[in-house]
Amino acid sequence: MSTEPKSAQPTIAGGGYLALDDPRLLAQCDVDCYRASGPGGQKRNKTSSAVRLRHRPTGLLVTASEDRSQHVNKSRALRRIRVAIALQVRCPVDRDSYVRSESLSSYIAPDGSIKVGRHDQCFATVISEVLDVLSACELRVRDTAKLLGISTARLIAFFRKHRKVWQRVHDLRTAQGLKPLK
Repeated sequence: MSTEPKSAQPTIAGGGYLALDDPRLLAQCDVDCYRASGPGGQKRNKTSSAVRLRHRPTGLLVTASEDRSQHVNKSRALRRIRVAIALQVRCPVDRDSYVRSESLSSYIAPDGSIKVGRHDQCFATVISEVLDVLSACELRVRDTAKLLGISTARLIAFFRKHRKVWQRVHDLRTAQGLKPLK
């Protein structure tokens, strides 16, 4: 029987999918390029610039058609699939051995708020870790905030700042019969 202290297990954000670089994540997706409708002139109506990605392992589907460039739309779709994975795929977290990741720690400001924006490289990873800890704490915000080392008010402010995160937390709590956050 080992007497070594229990080492903290790192959380695997998004089931490991979020750790993949863009080419590897794209290889897991079915890519469909099609003609976008709406304004944009002759180029938009004659080229297949819109992109639809379906992540085969999870079944998640996203689209991007805002730009006339297929390359730009593919990049946006990849960012969106990462966020979709972060919102939907949960990985178990052991509350007793949880240690906040360096990635998440780097986005916690001195005032205890989580300062990560949609265009930050680790946006999806941060969302995934926070939601994984929330799930481990049985959707109790106070316990989650304590485990993350931030205040409850700062955690709720983080949820509220990002509309899709706020909606996902609301959906999870409703499914468990808990009251929505205010």
